[in-house]
Amino acid sequence: MRGRMSARKYYTLDLSEDFRRDLRETLEDMIDPVEINVFIDDNCETCEDTVALIKAFEEEAPVRDGKKLITVKIYNKSNPSHQDEFKRQRVERVPTVTLIEGYIKYTGIPAEEEIRGFVETLLRISEGDSGLEDSTKAILANLRKEVYIETIVTPACPYCPYAVLLANMFAYEAYKQGSKKVISDTVEAYENPDIADSYGVHSVPAIAINKILAFIGVPYEEDFIRYVKAASEGKLEELVLKEYGDATSF
Repeated sequence: MRGRMSARKYYTLDLSEDFRRDLRETLEDMIDPVEINVFIDDNCETCEDTVALIKAFEEEAPVRDGKKLITVKIYNKSNPSHQDEFKRQRVERVPTVTLIEGYIKYTGIPAEEEIRGFVETLLRISEGDSGLEDSTKAILANLRKEVYIETIVTPACPYCPYAVLLANMFAYEAYKQGSKKVISDTVEAYENPDIADSYGVHSVPAIAINKILAFIGVPYEEDFIRYVKAASEGKLEELVLKEYGDATSF
């Protein structure tokens, strides 16, 4: 099987043996275990595919000391006993896939091109290394207020995984250092058109920080951290106006 189209026709889910072999070989680089959470509902067009995809990661993960290095937990919105976890990880939409207690999340299925960024995110968390510059790490450890990053993507976008990975590593580094003031949310535009439309997004990747459109395209790390720092200080709108004139003139 080379792949199958979802009911919504905008992505192909590839769970072929070739995909699984490549995934298995890539995940062999994992060091420490990683937990993936999947949030679903009974009435959701892409939830079944999302569960199948994430379960494939668990099935193809390496085994260390008799245990899989990837474990998957599934929470169903229709189950009253799962409501607390939805609230704790601040999950409002389904499907949503989360890592590190919801500080990294994918609102919508991480399919096609987005799988690359998801895999690299898993590996870096497992290895305990964000790959960020020391100057960036220092800023992330001392942010004043919470910063919410939304990276708007589509499954076929070849550049989106780079933007997503950078945002994810900002969240991971802040989490690792105990700051926990950065949330990285990868928003699949076709499943969540209202979010994309709210920013007037016509091309991806597009990055909003604290509900202000900040970047179209993949930002440089030094620019991204400057904007994140400004957002944590309540100065992002001022910075965007200074550099772009307004948030719609990209």
